Amino acid sequence: MLKKHYILLDRDGVINHDSDAFIKSPDEWLPIEGSLEAIALLNIHGYQVIVVTNQSGVARGLFDEAMLEKIHAKMRRLVSEKGGNITAIYYCPHGADSACECRKPKAGLLKAFAADFNADLTTVSVIGDSLRDLQAAEAIGAQPILVKTGKGQKTLINNPQLNIPVFENLYDAAKYITSRHAA
Repeated sequence: MLKKHYILLDRDGVINHDSDAFIKSPDEWLPIEGSLEAIALLNIHGYQVIVVTNQSGVARGLFDEAMLEKIHAKMRRLVSEKGGNITAIYYCPHGADSACECRKPKAGLLKAFAADFNADLTTVSVIGDSLRDLQAAEAIGAQPILVKTGKGQKTLINNPQLNIPVFENLYDAAKYITSRHAA
């Protein structure tokens, strides 16, 4: 059987523009330039793209899970229009003060993905813009990659000790990954 290859992406600040006021509706979900094409590029090279995202706006009552599904439907539609596909979306609806195991930097969402897809997390790259994305990746032995979009530039400044690949945006990260590894 052919081995599957996966890339895990954070959502806000990596695929779409982030907002301190949260992304509360499909209208507020705006892709970062090149991000949709990056997902298509990864797909063309044999990678399945999985989105792993904290969505504490649900716990805060800013939007409900039905609205979150509408936001994700828009994201999937726009990715599809560029020739790409998001295989699955995992999200944590809990607040920052929750004792859940799924909120990054905890690795619960990544572990759930691995169980669902029988994936070896040590072969997976996790692309994020915040320290908690990178910490979740490191907690399970995955390869963390930082993008400077979203909170990425601030993450880099606040954590100068980081010794991981850093890229301007998701498209640059996708070009790097696809040039190094044929899936």
